[in-house]
Amino acid sequence: MNWIDEIPEAARLYLDQHRLDEVECVIADLPGIARGKAVPAAKWEKQQFFHLPNSIFFQTITGDWGEAAGPEGFVEPDMILKPDLATTTAAPWAADGTLQVIHDAYDQKGRPVGCAPRNVLKRVVDLYKAEGWTPVVAPEMEFYLVGRNVDPAKAIEPMLGRTGRPAAARQAYSMTAVDEYGPVIDDIYEYAEIQGFEIDGITQEGGAGQLEINLRHGDPVKLADEVFFFKRLIREAALKHDCFATFMAKPIEGEPGSAMHVHHSIIDAKGRNLFTGPQGGETDAFFNFIGGLQEHMPSVIAMIAPYVNSFRRYVRDHAAPINLEWGRDNRTTGIRVPISPPQARRVENRLAGMDCNPYLCIAASLACGYLGMKNEIWPDKRFRGDAYEAADEIPQGLYAALDLFDGAKELHEVLGPEFVRVYSIVKRAEYNEFLQVISPWERQHLLLNV
Repeated sequence: MNWIDEIPEAARLYLDQHRLDEVECVIADLPGIARGKAVPAAKWEKQQFFHLPNSIFFQTITGDWGEAAGPEGFVEPDMILKPDLATTTAAPWAADGTLQVIHDAYDQKGRPVGCAPRNVLKRVVDLYKAEGWTPVVAPEMEFYLVGRNVDPAKAIEPMLGRTGRPAAARQAYSMTAVDEYGPVIDDIYEYAEIQGFEIDGITQEGGAGQLEINLRHGDPVKLADEVFFFKRLIREAALKHDCFATFMAKPIEGEPGSAMHVHHSIIDAKGRNLFTGPQGGETDAFFNFIGGLQEHMPSVIAMIAPYVNSFRRYVRDHAAPINLEWGRDNRTTGIRVPISPPQARRVENRLAGMDCNPYLCIAASLACGYLGMKNEIWPDKRFRGDAYEAADEIPQGLYAALDLFDGAKELHEVLGPEFVRVYSIVKRAEYNEFLQVISPWERQHLLLNV
């Protein structure tokens, strides 16, 4: 079979209109950055796989390395990367005809590489499938459009809109605010259409220049692929209009943070929503899934809030949860049950920041729900009222979160021991790098006062 027959329709339509010049063979590393190779089209058509060193998974966000190579030492053996042709999509911002293809990582014996984020998510989804369950997710992506920032010492500022004024804050759901940066949004829509991605909607959020994109529900791996692609797509659309798109959890002091809320439901072997009973009521599985999130989410906060900046988002009364209370149609709780008909009953995890790796975030959330259902964990009583009045339940910083992560032995078996080992080493190395940086706060308040 010709490889073109195996790729999505949107990619085939793109090739009908563009001569294929190059194929970008990509894989997500731990932070979710696209790593890989750009290959001339003629060469790519002849290759069944390519190689990258396994050290790409030991690299920190700064480009340094965690000592995670294992007993064989840091010899950087090659992995075998095989294309998943179902992920093939255009790179519409490229000057020449270009396709992107996500690859899966295997070792030289053909085994999935345990610390590859896409493999981690596949491992968790396979545990669901072994029970006859099919998880369904719908991510929501929040991000900021900001002015070009080429000096890290300067504060990030909102972008200038078409009026020539900085984007205004506190304008949630304003259509006028959305129109203010309409050209960027138009290109986001255009790129998404060319790539075959369906956007459920774009809204203005509460921050200055902050937007939210909702994606239609579907298979967890497919949706994680889309978020992975969308981050690049949005960045490219912003650069075209002389601004930056940032997915930092808390880019602007005093403004709300950016989340990646994830909605979950589970389908049984007969295609029915496992969270809804025959008479339309809520099932034990529904409550157990929530119970699993409450029980285990603190131990995976290090995966869904992966940087020092991530914890700046968890601020009381500032549009992000501070605990794991659950409520119905209550956006102050960390776990929310949205209004929906029984057949669409779902659970929303509001804890993750948009700076997360989408594969690892969704894997972490599903892992917690899985253990809740397997172990029949019951949640606390439904929270009524303002959950910001309840106690904090989120680890106070990345190091505390990593300590919880390291101790969560039951979760390690779900996520994979090799991933857990590598992730902890890399994130601790990253945190130690951060400790070498002296901040403006320290210079301002300590230089002459202590």
